[in-house]
Parts: sequence; C-alpha cells; structure tokens
Amino acid sequence: MALTAKYNAQTVEEKWYSYWMEQGFFHSEVNDKEPYTIVIPPPNVTGVLHMGHMLNNTLQDVLIRRARLKGYNACWVPGTDHASIATEAKVVAKLKEEGIEKDSLTREEFLEHAWKWTHKHGGIILEQLKKLGASCDWERTKFTMDEDLSKSVIKVFVDLHNKGKVYRGYRMVNWDPQAKTTLSDEEVIYVEKQGNLYYLNYKIEGSEDTLTIATTRPETIMGDTAICINPNDGRFAHLKGKKAIVPISNRVVPIIEDEYVDVEFGTGCLKVTPAHDENDKMLGDKHNLEVVDIFNDDATLNSFGMHYEGKDRFVVRREIVKELEELGALVKTEQHTNKIGTSERTGAVIEPKLSDQWFLNMKELAQPALDAVLEKEVNLVPEKFVNTYRHWMENVRDWNISRQLWWGHQIPAFYYGDGKEEYVVAETMEEALAIAQEKSGNNQLQLTDLKQDPDALDTWFSSWLWPISVFNGILEPDNEEINYYYPTNDLVTAPEILFFWVARMIIAGYEYRGEKPFNNVYLTGIVRDKQRRKMSKSLGNSPDPIELINNYGADGVRVGMLLSSPAGNDLMFDEDLCKQGSGFVNKIWNAYRLIDGWEVSKTEKATEASTIAITWYKSKFQKVLATIEDHYSKYRISDALMSTYKLVWDDFCSWLLEMVKPAYGKPIAAETYNEVIGILENNLKILHPFVPFVSEEIWQHIAERTPEEALIVSEWPKTETIDEQLIKDFDFAAEVISGIRTIRKQKNISFKDAISLSVINNENSSTQFNAVIEKMGNVSALNNVDTAVDGALTFRVKSNEYFIPIEGAIDVEQEIAKLTEELSYTQGFLKSVQKKLSNERFVSGAPEKVVAMEKQKEADALAKIETIKASLAGLQ
Repeated sequence: MALTAKYNAQTVEEKWYSYWMEQGFFHSEVNDKEPYTIVIPPPNVTGVLHMGHMLNNTLQDVLIRRARLKGYNACWVPGTDHASIATEAKVVAKLKEEGIEKDSLTREEFLEHAWKWTHKHGGIILEQLKKLGASCDWERTKFTMDEDLSKSVIKVFVDLHNKGKVYRGYRMVNWDPQAKTTLSDEEVIYVEKQGNLYYLNYKIEGSEDTLTIATTRPETIMGDTAICINPNDGRFAHLKGKKAIVPISNRVVPIIEDEYVDVEFGTGCLKVTPAHDENDKMLGDKHNLEVVDIFNDDATLNSFGMHYEGKDRFVVRREIVKELEELGALVKTEQHTNKIGTSERTGAVIEPKLSDQWFLNMKELAQPALDAVLEKEVNLVPEKFVNTYRHWMENVRDWNISRQLWWGHQIPAFYYGDGKEEYVVAETMEEALAIAQEKSGNNQLQLTDLKQDPDALDTWFSSWLWPISVFNGILEPDNEEINYYYPTNDLVTAPEILFFWVARMIIAGYEYRGEKPFNNVYLTGIVRDKQRRKMSKSLGNSPDPIELINNYGADGVRVGMLLSSPAGNDLMFDEDLCKQGSGFVNKIWNAYRLIDGWEVSKTEKATEASTIAITWYKSKFQKVLATIEDHYSKYRISDALMSTYKLVWDDFCSWLLEMVKPAYGKPIAAETYNEVIGILENNLKILHPFVPFVSEEIWQHIAERTPEEALIVSEWPKTETIDEQLIKDFDFAAEVISGIRTIRKQKNISFKDAISLSVINNENSSTQFNAVIEKMGNVSALNNVDTAVDGALTFRVKSNEYFIPIEGAIDVEQEIAKLTEELSYTQGFLKSVQKKLSNERFVSGAPEKVVAMEKQKEADALAKIETIKASLAGLQ
C-alpha cells in the first residue's frame, strides 16, 4: 500500500479500530494463559466524555495494551452505572418539559420513561471511548441494572439483612431537598460560605427578663423545643428550671442544662431544634424533648411554619429576620463564615432530617478492608492516600443505603401489617409471602397483602459489587470466569471516589469472595486548567474531548494527556500538550517515510558507521526498556511515556537514522536496512500502548501481516544485555559531533565542506565511534596528535582538545576583524564594570548580591578577553 506524505489520523484510526474489533483482539475468554484484568470505573449511563474520563481511560488502555503485548490474557470489562439521582433528575426534567409531573405517574409508568431515556442516551460515552482507542472487551459490556447484576444486588441485601448487618432505623440523615432523597455522609460536600450570625432575644416565662441566643438559621425557630445552658456557666444560674418563649410561635419551651453547650460560642445559650440538627437530636433524646419537624421534603415550610407555610427555607430566612426585627427580638447581626453541606449530585444545600431509612452496619465489615491496605495486600498508588484511607476506615459510620427514588434497585423489603413495623426481607415476593406467613402465623396472607418498600438502593450499593458481579460471582460464586479473572489486577480511578467506591469494593471483596478485588489501585490526579482550576462545564474551561481528537488525532491527545499526569498529582492541562502529542506522531510517521524511501541494495556493504550505530542503539534501547519497565512497575506512566518519547525522538530519529542514512543518491546496504527495520519494530512495540493507531499503521506497512501478526497481539521486546561502556562512548562521541557542529555554525563553515580534525586524546577515549564522528561532522580525517595544532579552531570535550585547521575552512581576515571588534566591545564592558567596583560608595552601599553580580561580570569579561586573544593569536 502507498505511504501518504501526510499522516491522516482520522482515516487511520477508523481503519485500525474496525480491524481490531473485527478480529476480536479485545475479547478475552478463559484459557491457560495468566489473566490480566481491569474493570472500568463505570461512568454514568447518561454521561458524556469529559477530560477526567479521557485521562482515566487512556491510562487503563496503556496498561491493557501493554499486558496484551506481554502475553497475558488481557481483559478490560467496560460498562455503565445507572446513576439513580442523576438519571432520575434528567427524566423528571424531561417529563416536566412535556407537562408531566412525576407524582402523577405510577412507579411502573415512570420506569418506562426512565428506560426509554436510558436506551436513547445511555452508552454514548462508551461509543466515545472507542474514538479514544479504548481496547475494552465490548462483548462483556455491563450495566448496573442488567438482570444478573440486579439480582446480585438484591441477593447481597438479603444476605446482609439475614446476617443482621442491614437494619432499619429512624435517624437524622442528609436530605437533598432538590432530589428529595437521602444521601450518605460521603455524598455531602462541605463548602465554606459567608453567612450571618443572628442574635435573638427569647422572653423568660412569667418575667420581663430575656435571654439571647445566636443562630445561623433563624428560619428554624418554629422547631425549637428547648433552650440549653451549660450548668457551669454562672451567667445563667438564674435561668435554671425556668421556661422560655420562642419568638413568633410563642411556644413555651424548657430551659435545660447540659455541658455540651460551648460557653465561648455565641452567647452561651443554645436553641435546641431536635428535628433539624444532629447534635440537637442527641440533646433531645437525652432530655426527652419534643421533636417538631417544620420542613416539607422540598425544604419549604410545613404547617408548623405558620404564616410561612409553603415558602422556601431561604426566602423564609430573609422574611423572618424582618419580622423578628419588627418585634424587637433581633438584637444584632454579625457576619459569620461556616461550612455548609451540599449535595454531591445536585449542589443543593443539605437539610438534616429525621427519617426512617435502611442502614448497613460498617464497622465490622470495614476491618478486613482496612487491614488489606495497611498490610499492602492492596496497594494504593501513590502511597500518600493510605493515611486518608485509614482515617476514613477507622472512623467509618453506618452507610445509609436507601434512597427515595424510583430509578434503581427497589429494596426487597415487604410490609404485611398496618404500618412499617412488620416486614420481611426476601429476594422475591413469593419467598417474602412464605416468610411472612410463617413469621405472622397467618397462612391466609396473600401476595396482595404485601407492600414492597418504595425506596431504591443507593447506586454505590450496586457498584461496590462491580468486580465480582461482572463475572457473575454473586449468583454463581464458583463459576469458571470468577475463579479465573478475580481478583483483578489494577484499578485506575480518581481519588475523590476512594471511599464511595474503592473502599466499599474492597469490603465487598472480603465479604463475598474472602479476598481482595484487585492488587493495585492507581489513583489519578484531577485534570485542571493552566490556572489550576478544576475543569467544569460551569466554568467553561473544559475542552470537548471529541473535538480534541478530531483536531489532533486520538494518538496525539493520548500523548498530550499523559505528558504531565503523574499518579495522584493533578494534571495542568494545556491544549498545546495535544499539539505536542500530534507533533510526536508526525515525527514517528516522517521517520518511517524516510526509511521507506531508501533504495536497498543487496550488494552494498554495511558501513563501519552504521554497524557501530546499530550496535549502540540496541544497547541504548535495552537500557531505556529497563527504565520503562521500572516506571510501569511503579505506575509512573507519564515517566514511561517520556522515556519512550526521548528514545524515539532523540536517539532513534535524531541520531540513529542520521548515522545509518545513505549518502544522497546512494542505496543502503540490505543488512543495515533490515537491522533498522528490526529496531523500528521494537520501537513500535513500546510505542503501541501510548500511540496504538500510528504504530499499527506503520507496522502493517512494513510487511504484509496475517491477523495473528498484528502489532496489537505481537510480543513485547525481549530483555537483553546492556553494554554500558558502549553507551558512554557514544555519549562522548555525540559531544564531539556537537562541538564540530557548533564551530561550523559559529564560523559559517558549510556542512557540505569536509574538514579535518585532530585530537589530543587526554581521556584515552574509544575510537570505535570515529567513523560516526567522521560521517556526522563531515570530517575527512581524524588524527591523534600530542601537541596543540597552530592556526586551528579549537573546542574541548572533558580534557580532550580538538583542532579544526583554519586554512581553507574560513576567511581569516574576516574572522580577525570579527574577533577584534568583539575584543574591543568586551574590553569596554570590562572598563565600565571595573569603574563601578572601584567606587567605594557603590561597594559599601549596594546590597551584597548586587556587588557579587558585578564581580562575576568582571570575572566573565576577563575570561572572555583571554579566549578572544588566544583565538586571535592562532589566526595571526
């Protein structure tokens, strides 16, 4: 096939991705090879590719492609998450646009709409991953609402309930008033916000006295059921045993005593609202206080809010402050900064709310997962996250696993009495009926007497089983696939879901398989812009990944993403990195075009220069290969790319090809050509994980290959011995060549004109690269001498002195004039510096650094004058 002058990324990428898919190269089946398994962090089914996905999936693809080349049975399981809150919110919004309220639909009707939405919009992100080159086993694509995965979730819930680890409790929970559901503690993001501290007067019953409390939430006073003072605070001894009157509602509440009250904060008096604050709830339980919930599910006030009923909590805050001011109850307002809990999904301010919910007791379950990380059975990369993990796991709280949503896995709890006290938990309604009949002693109970809990399970309650459930390890714990692919090898994910997902998967692994779910967790950084801001749609600072691929090619974008993405450290993304990546792809392409354009001769003998050059490069390749292997073992993927990049750009393109390139119009020896092709093929193998498309294109152009011989399934280069001395000798020779080139450039000696070169070899340096020096420097003869050569241009490499005879090489008169002018300028500059240094006032008054800088300028000028004089002496 003809080699195009310009590399066309889009054509090449479509061609080879289709070919890989057709040949089934991404698919894995159980066999006798050692498996290498990755499960994808399942993106939201309704999501589209963003820069975080790009980084995460590029890293996974690099690891899986390398494993394939290493001879492992590589299996990368893709899939999507049903994302209860996010998907339900989108479906509700779509229905609203159509004039349909969710509340007007039955659960079944709503789910029909949700499934339609999912089938229409779901999976877009997986198609986008294909454009990136992701070599997932698409035949294994999973969705957390697939029938087998759903059954797995239900089975686990029932099992944990039967073990006494899942329980129902009336607790203070995090309520998202926008999504109208509870959230787990980990889904609450605390943000610092500027607010106010309002000082309010409460009258003391039966007297003219008042007490003052300070609150950030005046809208909750209608839920106050006590005032609390510290028993050791002498300021309020006169209030003990008395009652206070809550402004506006005029409810009479007791004044209680508890050491919980911080005498330093606010006024030392605390309003107690047990329905709307976790700490107040604890006080309420301790002192048997009434609980008054003043909020509806959408955070508007209910009937306890009196004339504020139906109004949003923040609207009420503004209005109630005015009313309190008019009543004379508002003493003063101060600015106050505090941390506000917000919903990780909707951004809404969280409302603490008392609610009946399902919880999972985590303390006992978490211990094996904590030990696994501390004992390095599961490695976190980088290690800095171990302490964060330990802190969370040691202080783990029970997991609120129920959500007031319809989209998701409905909780398999069935109520059969009048209220919610009598219930059974079972995998199916039929099983539930049998258990309910036995439990109640009532054989007359019918299926119609059972009412399933309307809540759905937290989305993470399905994804924590992901490495097990994708291989059906819950329903069939001893099946062939789970026994072969589990535990998986590497998990690549973001640190922000270390607890949401990673820790919980480790917990599930030990609970349901008795072993870890993966060996290593590679935690990527966050993709940020040049100003260190996190990329987001709202800031408008996040480029469209597909547009980047269209502009720079998938290979170019992959290189751009990885050039500066060390594990666990944030990536400062700049589109210029993709441009650099694209430039690298073109460099590889043009290097092959150069090789492909050479005329090959079977009769031509290999030159001395090309023979030693090939020997050197093979050793250099092995040295870099060892470095790359070390980087991979430590998950320094960015460093592995950089080592590969420098090897190919500098050592292969800039040095080797120039050393073996035949003279203009001359053929290359077949022996040399074949060696270069062999070297190129090894280069393509280590390049393939980073730039899969251009590497496969060149590989397939080199020779006609059967599918079994495709680059994607070829063999990683073998490790061979490294000749360190040879590499050092070449590095020395490279400096000599650079010295020749510098003088040629400075003295305007054409590279077409041959020169002779003499050397005083004080270093006793090897002569094996002399042929290379002669070729690369266009040196007609390289001679060893014992003394300096008169009338020659000189340069040094370490203690070796090199001489290029001037005669015939440069215009002597022109060079003398140039050096004389330079000498005159430098002497004038020296005079001005020395004048400044001879000025006592300057030396004693100027900062020490400034004086030192001037002295350095004097020393540099003196040294330069000596050099110029020596050069002039050699010319005259």
